[in-house]
Amino acid sequence: MNRSESYFSLLWRPSLVATTFLLAAFGAQACNPAYAGLIITPTFDSTITSDPNAAAIEGVINNAIGIYEADFSDPINVTIDFKEMSSGLGGSLVTEYKIPYSTFYNALAADATTSNDATAMAHLNSGTNTFNPVTGSTNIDVKTANLRAVGIFGDNSGLPGGYDGVISLNTHITDVGSPGTSGVYSLAATAEHEIDEVLGLGSDVSGTGFFSDPLPEDLFRYASNGSRSYTSNTSANAFFSIDGTTDLAQFDNQNDGGDWGDWQSNPLPNGVQPEVQDAFATPNSHPTLGVELTALDVIGYNLESGAGPVPEPGSMTLAALGAVGLAICSRRKLAKKFAG
Repeated sequence: MNRSESYFSLLWRPSLVATTFLLAAFGAQACNPAYAGLIITPTFDSTITSDPNAAAIEGVINNAIGIYEADFSDPINVTIDFKEMSSGLGGSLVTEYKIPYSTFYNALAADATTSNDATAMAHLNSGTNTFNPVTGSTNIDVKTANLRAVGIFGDNSGLPGGYDGVISLNTHITDVGSPGTSGVYSLAATAEHEIDEVLGLGSDVSGTGFFSDPLPEDLFRYASNGSRSYTSNTSANAFFSIDGTTDLAQFDNQNDGGDWGDWQSNPLPNGVQPEVQDAFATPNSHPTLGVELTALDVIGYNLESGAGPVPEPGSMTLAALGAVGLAICSRRKLAKKFAG
């Protein structure tokens, strides 16, 4: 049976750039523009604008963006550049910053607005906020949009190109796409999958060097017995949970080419329907945002009361740098098609 698409991630590690920083630079909500709520500003590369079906493709992306803007109230502007590609299904390029875990924890606590946030924070405080509870180091890696969502960054004016992320989409195989598309995969769900990762979802499991510290979503990675599970051992299961016991989704922990921070889908667990953040997209399925909204909520986004899955068409991203942190490095995500 054809095994759909994989959102395979490849870490691109150019030179690690060390930077000094002032603690004041991590002040809460510094210089945030007065946005009424979350804004995602897309730009469309010439690979999209020159496509004969550009209007339809851009329409799907804009509709997907509208879902996030309706569901989250963070007063920030996230900038994403969208492109077409001719292989794989979807990919993104983003930038992670390495910051003190205590800085992120305190910002996350100050930004808590929902019952999910309260539950999540109660299980992050293990007596000290100096060391992250995943690896025990004093640092955590966080993407630029996520940093602004919790008020650590002010605005995105310092990002090269002005982008929090760059998203590439293979519109030659999506249901709304380029002329002659096979139409096998959902453009909406593919776009949303990548937007989620530009906003901050993802895992640094198996990472080394700069990437040896966890990403925020890794704070909610547990084994079925309630202990933390941050390992690339393929015999170990890992689940997304905000309280350590209630498993909301199963992570892809198979080292099968899928992202460690995506949901298990090779194969789908028994009784589980296709979801937006699946590591391998299911042909001819049209999943809508669900548990992904909870994941974004607990890593620092303000989920509106009553927000939930709605019908959609999709969107995606590439990334940028900024100038605050102990170190900066770019992570590149590419997509790879799998069969088997």
